[in-house]
Amino acid sequence: MKTLITDRLILREWKESDSKDLYEYAKSELVGPNAGWPPHKSEEESKEIIKVFIENQEVYAIVLKSEDKVIGGIGLHNRKPDKSLTHLKQREIGYVLNPKYWGRGITPEAVRGLIKYGFDELNLDLIWCGHYDFNHNSKRVVEKCGFKYRFKRKRTLELLDDKEVINLYYSILKEEYSTNKE
Repeated sequence: MKTLITDRLILREWKESDSKDLYEYAKSELVGPNAGWPPHKSEEESKEIIKVFIENQEVYAIVLKSEDKVIGGIGLHNRKPDKSLTHLKQREIGYVLNPKYWGRGITPEAVRGLIKYGFDELNLDLIWCGHYDFNHNSKRVVEKCGFKYRFKRKRTLELLDDKEVINLYYSILKEEYSTNKE
């Protein structure tokens, strides 16, 4: 994974030594359930999740430069929400942030950094982003970053006792991104 740098952030590969920082926010009821997973029960569980991140090479640690601390995670996942567009080179962005850092524009900064990387270096045609209908913070991030609403779909979250949710999907095409850059 290539390390990405923005004004305030470093997006880098996870390290097992990040488990304390991950557990700090992953244990919160405000984080996991909004992303479709239960709060972590221990730092050991967070360490096991980090091992999966390292193996899959899809999720970056969000490091706040000023504190040299992991404050979230952001992924560029190999998912194709719209089966009619499978011919396009695409990925889906997903993110979580420590609630202590909400409201500072950090997630949009990380998302914009990943969008730039996806289009300029990975040469993607399309980038998706989705959120559950009750996650208003994620909706704001999506809007701020130039994604356009495409469709919604019902989902069952197995990790959250089969909770039924509505997943809203947004995307941005390379052409739309290029136009916004100029």
